Amino acid sequence: MKLYDYFRSSAAYRVRIALNLKGLTPERAFVHLKRGAQREEAYLALNPQGLVPALVLDGGGPALTQSIAILEYLEETHPSPALLPKGARERARVRSIALSIACDIHPLDNLRVLQYLTGTLGVAPEARDGWYKYWIDIGFEALEKQLSHDPATGRFCHGDVPTMADVCLVPQMANAAKMSIDVSPYPTLARIDAECRRISAFANAEPAKQPDAE
Repeated sequence: MKLYDYFRSSAAYRVRIALNLKGLTPERAFVHLKRGAQREEAYLALNPQGLVPALVLDGGGPALTQSIAILEYLEETHPSPALLPKGARERARVRSIALSIACDIHPLDNLRVLQYLTGTLGVAPEARDGWYKYWIDIGFEALEKQLSHDPATGRFCHGDVPTMADVCLVPQMANAAKMSIDVSPYPTLARIDAECRRISAFANAEPAKQPDAE
């Protein structure tokens, strides 16, 4: 398989973590989002959305896109170690945590949104950064309450082994750190993030450790 990646993309970061946890080492290709490589004709033919990640499977066929769909594919085709618990209710809980990050926090602070704010709407950098912080704080506040009050939370977001929820949380915590956002109001999230980063699959997926890192 071949992963189309960009070191700063938190969606691609999720997939890198999952691949590492599953012990999979795909071929890598790098799409520099800030230089506009995602809008080049060749890449749009692969992924018309012009986003990363994209995963091309052995044997060809259309690329898989959208990080959550890719995580689900990896879970179905390489079920060990599992990123989802066994019970239906528990699986729904993990998915809800993952989706609260991937669908409700991350898209509002994505690169193309920030570029539209500054480039099209003329928003000042200070206001853009305030927008970024606001949506992270709103999302993290809710997530902190959810996780800190639920006995299903353990060393990780769900129990004592990493799941899809942690795979989504760690890149979003990295985004907060990149913007110097204070995460002390979210001690449960910070504790889980630190626990995850002690695992090589998470640590080796960090943006600074990727071949295209600048």
